[in-house]
Amino acid sequence: PMSSSGAFRAARAAASETASSEGMLSITLVRSTIGRPGDQGRTVEALGLRRLHQTVVRPDHPSIRGMVAKVSHLVRVEEIARPGTSPS
Repeated sequence: PMSSSGAFRAARAAASETASSEGMLSITLVRSTIGRPGDQGRTVEALGLRRLHQTVVRPDHPSIRGMVAKVSHLVRVEEIARPGTSPS
């Protein structure tokens, strides 16, 4: 039996391996959250964005894609190609 911290470490390693195989997203906040519903502001903050024109890089996971879809009118997203793959 694995300890809870061992299971956590294994899950985190698997997630990081999946992220590296799926690519990354560059997400930039281009519109303010002022005057928007609170859930949109919390989603932007959960993505790690605090200021206008700030850019963060996140793994290309369905959960991140869902967050981006929710605030797509406030952010600009670019896919970052994995090293060693040719853009198609």
